[in-house]
Amino acid sequence: MQQTQNRRPPTRSSLFYGYIIVAASALILVVMHGISSSFGIFFNPLQEEFGWNRATISGATSISFFILGLFSIITGRLTDRFGPRLTLSLSAVIMAGGYLLMSTLHTVWQLYLFYGLIISMANSGGDMALLPTVARWFAKRRSLMSSIVKAGTGTGMFIMPLLSAWLIVSYNWRTAYLVLAILAFVVILGLSRFIKRDPQELGLKPYGEVEATAANHDIPAINLSLTEVLRTSQFWILCGTYFLIWYVSQSTMIHTAPHAVDIGLSVSQAAGVVSTIGGVSILGRLTMGTAGDRIGTRKTLVICLLIMLTAQIWLQFANQTWMLYIFAPVYGFAHGGVFAIISPLLADLFGLKSHGSNLGVLFFLGMIGGAIGPIVTGRLYDVMDTYRTAFIIMLVCMITAFIMAFFLRPVRQSIHGK
Repeated sequence: MQQTQNRRPPTRSSLFYGYIIVAASALILVVMHGISSSFGIFFNPLQEEFGWNRATISGATSISFFILGLFSIITGRLTDRFGPRLTLSLSAVIMAGGYLLMSTLHTVWQLYLFYGLIISMANSGGDMALLPTVARWFAKRRSLMSSIVKAGTGTGMFIMPLLSAWLIVSYNWRTAYLVLAILAFVVILGLSRFIKRDPQELGLKPYGEVEATAANHDIPAINLSLTEVLRTSQFWILCGTYFLIWYVSQSTMIHTAPHAVDIGLSVSQAAGVVSTIGGVSILGRLTMGTAGDRIGTRKTLVICLLIMLTAQIWLQFANQTWMLYIFAPVYGFAHGGVFAIISPLLADLFGLKSHGSNLGVLFFLGMIGGAIGPIVTGRLYDVMDTYRTAFIIMLVCMITAFIMAFFLRPVRQSIHGK
């Protein structure tokens, strides 16, 4: 009896499981988005072997971003209904198959099918599975945790182009794609086992739920369905803003490496510029994620766009190596921040009721810009033999996006007329 009384009750781990989800999610995006961001490194090898022009190769990325956006709606709803593990498992299998097929590439239609369709289908499952899941696990520190997850993308943008360049130089581009296929399958499928749909699955509550509820007890809760979200002007302003952002960002990520080679950098040096963007974007994601929790996600978006606009102005004159290495960290910081706050910004505006679906629709509409940007930029280069006009268009897009962000207001004002 005495022994029974002296027994201490079992204690739960002091580590909140949501942090494990954040870590696993970040590592998944290191591989998934890092490999995707390396496509520009394969530009010159593909041109040399097949003689394709830049508009032709850019066409694959344009198809990719359109399909990525379209399937984001599907994978977002799939995550809302069945949870993130199924979405990620399917993504791992399809992505590995897509990059394996890329190692056998011989014709343009294969490039468009393998990269433009198959790989982009798989890529759509990353953010759509992970960001809504993290949003559900954290009522407090939501922007910071989302930014840590998206820091995985920045880390991948830093590591994977360098790895891809090393594989291409040391072996060849076909071997590089084969290695990347194996890496994607092992990492994404393995880490997806740690992803739980929401805290209730483990008998827990979202981190900071009690404090967040108490702090906002006088504010009406916003928790809209997808149908209700689509009826708000705020959603369409946000979609228009990110359409322009994606136009610029994907044009930048795809064409910075070829532009760097044009002005005299080696393939490895060009990869270094792209990697610098990715590396500094990690700092941008973490800094702006923290800012989103402290000053609000809308103000944070405006700050990111101002920095990105400044970088695009500088790019108009960046025709020397040192100028590109100034452009890369400034742009990278803003790039990281502007994409880190998408999920928490949506949650702040519309709630979590249909967060995966909302995010999917935003990605689809925004990524149409990402689909158009690279191919227009590539075509303008092929016609004019310079990126000058293409870069001016990117600058105009950033000015417009910056202005549009000022028209975003809390959705409750739109609904309640306040």
